[in-house]
Amino acid sequence: MKTDPDRFILENTSVLSPPHVPEIRLHLASEVHDLWLKTEADLEAIGLPPPFWAFAWAGGQGLARYVLDHPETVRGKRVLDFASGSGLVAIAAAMAGATQVLAADIDPWAGGAVRLNAALNGVTIEFFSEDLIGRSPDVDVILAGDVFYDSDFARALIAWFGSMTKAGCLVLVGDPGRSYRPTEHLEPLATYQVPVTRVLEDSEIKKTTVWRFL
Repeated sequence: MKTDPDRFILENTSVLSPPHVPEIRLHLASEVHDLWLKTEADLEAIGLPPPFWAFAWAGGQGLARYVLDHPETVRGKRVLDFASGSGLVAIAAAMAGATQVLAADIDPWAGGAVRLNAALNGVTIEFFSEDLIGRSPDVDVILAGDVFYDSDFARALIAWFGSMTKAGCLVLVGDPGRSYRPTEHLEPLATYQVPVTRVLEDSEIKKTTVWRFL
């Protein structure tokens, strides 16, 4: 890797607060296409996935809002923010009083983004870069924002979330109506109107629901 990840993140993002979670500051990009092209050029990698870590997605914003408004959900507990991206939801959990917060994401750039964003907000977050699906992490709560966008991925998550729920883990999902959301496995807890960018979504406001996995 020719480009230093921390330097790249700092040079290609700005410190902004997600509109639905103004208490939190993140290194965010304002234009997905430009940043994607810069990432490909710097890494000389054709077909590099979009930098999901550089944006505050609707599901994550809704879930972070719920955690901050209902701190008893995570207070004093061990929390996993699955597919963490920027670390937004993990930061919210730490701010709400979780005793231990683990952010997990297989994107190699997410680790740097989570670390830089945690430092911005004065919280401590551990980062795990391996795939946790099918494993049994030693946590009390799993938080997952915007994860039901792919059918195969959704099927794997349904099985994993189900087994973790049966083991006594609380699983909360933030979702703005993605195509593969398993509504039959979900209980709605709260609904928000989350401002987003038209670069990423099909509208400027996404109705986002926080669900408890059953």
